[in-house]
Amino acid sequence: MNLKQQLEYHYKEFDKNQIAPDPLEFLHLYRQPLDIEAMGVIAAVFAYGNVKQINNTLEKIRIAADNKPYQFVYNFDKSSARKLNGIMHRFYTNDDIIQFFFTLKYIYREYGSLKNFFYQFYDASAENLKSTISSFSTGFYDVMKNVAIKKNISPGIKFMFPLPELGSACKRTNLFLRWMIRKDELDFGLWDKIPASKLIIPVDTHVARVCAFLKLTERKNPGWKMAEEITNKLKKFDADDPVKYDFAICHIGMRKIKF
Repeated sequence: MNLKQQLEYHYKEFDKNQIAPDPLEFLHLYRQPLDIEAMGVIAAVFAYGNVKQINNTLEKIRIAADNKPYQFVYNFDKSSARKLNGIMHRFYTNDDIIQFFFTLKYIYREYGSLKNFFYQFYDASAENLKSTISSFSTGFYDVMKNVAIKKNISPGIKFMFPLPELGSACKRTNLFLRWMIRKDELDFGLWDKIPASKLIIPVDTHVARVCAFLKLTERKNPGWKMAEEITNKLKKFDADDPVKYDFAICHIGMRKIKF
């Protein structure tokens, strides 16, 4: 098989029955779009490190939210914050997590959804979502400065919503956007204003390693330029939906499957 055939084969193999272990599991617990979206941004923000650690943190948050993520975010208050006491995740302090939820609450109450908030930054004329992601992250910082108890943007919050122009691959943001924009058995297609062709692959160490092996990148640093390079090469196989291969590539790396 040539590379396109191999990619298509693995894309089809990694169907809905092959999700676990992955934070995407948590989105598939819900049917209502606002629950999926709210759980999606929460899952994406915490999607770094060991997948077991990621899912353990998300399970703690799901329990704290009484399995109602949108309602938990929309009604977030000091009582809700106490339910999150003690929850930390690698670079995030408990204070970072609480500030994140207070900011999300404001966005949902002011804009109705994270989709509406994101759409105001969307540049339809751009080749991809780089400038949109940058404006979205900056917009999130601005909201936080207005509504959070502490006005400074902590290192943890900057890590939650990084800026591509600083070189970050913005893996978690791109992962969330994949879940929201693409539509198939895995991804939800809730944000239908943005075409899947504008997505950038979420690059982590697994994706970087497999893509280097497949000669989809010559770069060593898993940053924004690598993500663009891989995406542009994948467009040769599917110009309309290059990021559809992401889940399979990532899990081939995670599970150490021979390509």
